[in-house]
Amino acid sequence: MNKKSIKDVAVKGKRCLVRVDFNVPMKDGVITDETRINGALPTIKYLVEQGAKVILCSHMGKPHNVLTEGFGLTKKEKKAVEKLPAEEQAAAKAEYLKKAVKDKEKYSLRPVAEKLAEKTGYKVTFATDVVGESADAAVAALKDGEIVVLENTRFMAGEEKRDEALCKKLASYCDIYVNDAFGTAHSSHATTAAIVEYGFVKDAVCGFLIEKELAVMADALENPVRPFVAVLGGAKVADKLKVISNLLEKCDTLVIGGGMAYTFLKAKGYEVGTSLVDTEQIDYCKEMMQKAKDLGKNLVLPIDTVVAKSFPNPIDAEIEVAEYDADKIPADVMGLDIGSKTAELFANTVKQAKTVIWNGPMGVFENPTLAKGTIAVAKALAETEATTIIGGGDSAAAVTTLGFADKMSHISTGGGASLELFEGKKLPGIECLNEKN
Repeated sequence: MNKKSIKDVAVKGKRCLVRVDFNVPMKDGVITDETRINGALPTIKYLVEQGAKVILCSHMGKPHNVLTEGFGLTKKEKKAVEKLPAEEQAAAKAEYLKKAVKDKEKYSLRPVAEKLAEKTGYKVTFATDVVGESADAAVAALKDGEIVVLENTRFMAGEEKRDEALCKKLASYCDIYVNDAFGTAHSSHATTAAIVEYGFVKDAVCGFLIEKELAVMADALENPVRPFVAVLGGAKVADKLKVISNLLEKCDTLVIGGGMAYTFLKAKGYEVGTSLVDTEQIDYCKEMMQKAKDLGKNLVLPIDTVVAKSFPNPIDAEIEVAEYDADKIPADVMGLDIGSKTAELFANTVKQAKTVIWNGPMGVFENPTLAKGTIAVAKALAETEATTIIGGGDSAAAVTTLGFADKMSHISTGGGASLELFEGKKLPGIECLNEKN
């Protein structure tokens, strides 16, 4: 994908509206993981050092009933209020609005703006709205090398609705639009794509984070050093239908683990007990096994599995497990991780590769007893000299939690966006950007 980046345009003295991914985890107003802020720093620092006027925008969470244009009630809340006797409606409405005020505090980007100033030492101004009086004043006062952080874009109903008026107003703040939020590049919202698609901004480029994601992942898919192995896990086959089909055409070996493997085992005619099965996808799994055969590709499935009487509750609770061959699973147990023989098989498969992409854990990795399969694959990736690419989401969380992050070639910042790239889909937040000449 040959898209222009911030290095391809003159930014000095220009107002750059940068869509970043500041959707960070928070607890009691404190940021618990700064990974996404750190991911945006190279682009922010470059723009500041080049003398650009930097306006940052991002969503955080899903504050559906919080709108800066008025603390609105959701449709559901309005209906609930209308059903009440007239004398109770005012009090009920007040309660909902109180919740909205709490949500506004909970999802505010103010702590992120403060953390950014602390980490960089730059002048960072926080606007208490997205396109209102505060944002107008902050942008107007912006000097070269300074930063404004706009409030959570999802406080505006028009963000997810691709509202033209919102896009036009945001475009009036900038000379150049920069998308550096790979984690939302698969979403077609006002600040991720529509602002450019509507023609309100002519200069639209990517930041360093998106540039790196595209260089690593797109190159691995289109020009991999072979043997190329793809490892897929996670719960449902339905979530990865097109991914499986597309990867079979591109890779040499496709390894299937996690909950989705039991649908493939069922398609082979095996008993899988009470394991998770996508009953509607059994025929699809048969088709994919035949497709692998027709294409001369290796489709590797578990040969044994770790089972328990039921899913752990809570998820990290102590649990009694047993191990069975994949074709001998009892009817009254649930498969929750790949077995030790499969872990060895998958690890050996990975070690023979020159390029590996991995998306989805091998089992219920949040539980220490059921994390062994995921650990084995992560360890094999950490020990190989192959290019290793982790496709965001649970896989990224797993390698980070298990301490293997620094051993991977690339860990994607976008689970959903990575999957859509693996599917062969075009991402709206990237398609809208200017092509290099």
